Amino acid sequence: MDLMTHGGTASESRFAAYVEALSSAVGHADRKAPLKAYCTGLLLPGERKSVEPMAARVAPGRVQAAHQSLHHFVAKAEWSEEAVLAVVRAQVLPVLERQGAIRAWIVDDTGFPKKGTHSVGVARQYCGQLGKQDNCQIAVSLSVANDHASLPIAYRLYLPASWANDADRRAKAGIPEDVVFRTKAEIALDQIRAALAASVPPGVVLADAGYGIDTAFRSGLTQMGLIYVVGIQSSMSLWPPGMQPLPPKPWSGRGRPPSLVRRHPAHKPTSATELAQALPVEAWHGVTWREGTHAPLTSRFAAVRVRPAHRDYWRSAPRPEEWCLIEWPEGESEPTKYWLSTLPQETRLADLVDQAKLRWRIERDYQELKQEIGLGHYEGRGWRGFHHHATLAIAAYGFLVSERSLIPPSASPPAPLFKAPRLPKSYRPRGAAAPSRTTRRQLHRHHPH
Repeated sequence: MDLMTHGGTASESRFAAYVEALSSAVGHADRKAPLKAYCTGLLLPGERKSVEPMAARVAPGRVQAAHQSLHHFVAKAEWSEEAVLAVVRAQVLPVLERQGAIRAWIVDDTGFPKKGTHSVGVARQYCGQLGKQDNCQIAVSLSVANDHASLPIAYRLYLPASWANDADRRAKAGIPEDVVFRTKAEIALDQIRAALAASVPPGVVLADAGYGIDTAFRSGLTQMGLIYVVGIQSSMSLWPPGMQPLPPKPWSGRGRPPSLVRRHPAHKPTSATELAQALPVEAWHGVTWREGTHAPLTSRFAAVRVRPAHRDYWRSAPRPEEWCLIEWPEGESEPTKYWLSTLPQETRLADLVDQAKLRWRIERDYQELKQEIGLGHYEGRGWRGFHHHATLAIAAYGFLVSERSLIPPSASPPAPLFKAPRLPKSYRPRGAAAPSRTTRRQLHRHHPH
């Protein structure tokens, strides 16, 4: 591969060392070359980062052979995504931590629109990229983040029940037998448990309302000893400050003593919206949480201590108090965002806002993973290829994060890490029409004499 790095031999040697470390996790020694080629292809400039275009960029003189090698490596070869991601984590996390302590574990899911129905996990479901329900794949991820960057450390396709319970589709897509239907929140909890077992530096768990409304998800985080700031919906049922369920009914002396807390028409929880609208004017404060592209980002917030009330009539004791953080920008007719948080009671409002808003990192970084690295460009249909491609995209992104950490904040934006050689004039992507050698003269059967 005749590839040139913008940083010269230093950057090139760091990339070689990085790939060497990754190669220890992919098994056979003969996989090192396609591993390096695949990661290089993901880092090279180019509109598409699927196998064939990458093969043309990394090996323009032998496109077909390179295509076969890369396709086998990503779609067929047996190597562990978890093992590769563990190496990426070991290589990149120390670099991140030199820029600042890990502040958050960010749970997110990302969608990939698809036209057909045969790619593994494709179903009609909500796709954030499109902002509506449509045919797409959805993957759940866990990332670690500080103020400077984030890094995905776990990534798994959400398999809808229509796929999980269809033996024929499972067989065609090569879905492992031990993969069963799991909700997105259950996948996220599995990823978090694995991160704890791997002694990943801890952080506050951040997630949007798709996860925050799930009582089992929040309870699972608390049982694992983790603090969270999670989005919730405006309809979430809450006990306002100073209120909680009524105690169990007094025992009459007959039968089993009552043990469940109670509600009453005059003593019941309220929605997050009703709670926000009942707060006094002095509860709201302007908070600036970071510098935006053009101006500081500022809004109006309130935070009160509440108790989540969802189905607590089946509990023997009230849920503990936690924070309800509410954003109500000036000029808006109603609040726009709500969060629940188990940060300590003495946490300042500005710190609550700062932690909740750190989730912006994953949105920005995922945009780069998709647009620059080609996270969603894989065109195969199978389970293994989907996860292998995503793992290698995360590996390539991890190296990019490491290289950027070496650039001073005041420096100019870096040039592309690699410069690809020119494609041969004879190269044509599959499906492209071959150019005519000469322009044919139009034949007019009924031309005037």
